Amino acid sequence: MSYSQMFSCNICPRNCGIDRTKNKGYCGVTDKLRINLATRHFGEEPCFSGTRGSGTIFFAGCNLRCVYCQNYEISTLCWGKDISVEELIRLMLKLQEEGAHNINLVTPTHFTLQLREAIIQAKEKGLTIPVLWNSSAYEKVETLQLLTGLVDIYLPDFKYAHKVYAQKYSSAPDYPAVAISAIKEMFSQVGLLKLDEKGIAQKGLLLRMLVLPNKLAGCKENLYTLTEELGTELTLSLMGQYYPAGKAKNYKELTRGITLSEYFEVVDTAVELGFTKLYTQEISSSDTWTPNFSPAPEEINPVSEFNPQLELTL
Repeated sequence: MSYSQMFSCNICPRNCGIDRTKNKGYCGVTDKLRINLATRHFGEEPCFSGTRGSGTIFFAGCNLRCVYCQNYEISTLCWGKDISVEELIRLMLKLQEEGAHNINLVTPTHFTLQLREAIIQAKEKGLTIPVLWNSSAYEKVETLQLLTGLVDIYLPDFKYAHKVYAQKYSSAPDYPAVAISAIKEMFSQVGLLKLDEKGIAQKGLLLRMLVLPNKLAGCKENLYTLTEELGTELTLSLMGQYYPAGKAKNYKELTRGITLSEYFEVVDTAVELGFTKLYTQEISSSDTWTPNFSPAPEEINPVSEFNPQLELTL
């Protein structure tokens, strides 16, 4: 793959074919890096946030654009500020200087080519903390292969088991098949999650599942798929923080939070299948742990905030 692909973009499964050097792709952005917030984030799993925070950079735009997205303002409305690769590199190094445990690239897929170059240059200029790829897993294997040896930690979602719901809420009926292929590629690159002596992640894969109301995500089915494809040594984060955001109010079945029974049915299934490395959450149906995004931030400076109380079950 080369940057010429931006002239007819096909870096993600959408294959929208838009000339992103001139126009916005399906993802909602051009080829210019666009970010909204950079923060030492204390709301990730403890192995990422630690005591000094995860150096989290939120990118505007998204190639999946779920109707219930909790970051709707930046994923779909694309609030943010355009920056250069050089500015992004300086921001990464600034987060490292301020003590962040890692560089956490949130919703990075549509900027893969630009980020590959940024990571290479940042490491040449002294970036030593792990680079974390925080994505929806709606990614091409060949695009992910560009990141081999550059990304230390993959943090993918596994959103849907059934194509009918993937189509209804994300306009991506191929999501289940695409995601498992992407997750397997990620795993082949970095393996199981490895922590240092202080419990901070250094390399590997942690997979997230957001439990939706009415079993719409098919989390139990996805747990069976993971057991068959990758085994039960994987580290999982089972998230109970769904609340109706974005356009969820237009879908009756998405207008409430999840129940305790819905959440613990997923947790119990994971335990029964033999998963032992599980992050679990207190159930929450509010936006308490969602960052406050600005429509057009004048400056992007690292700040610190929030803590969603994720716990590791051993």
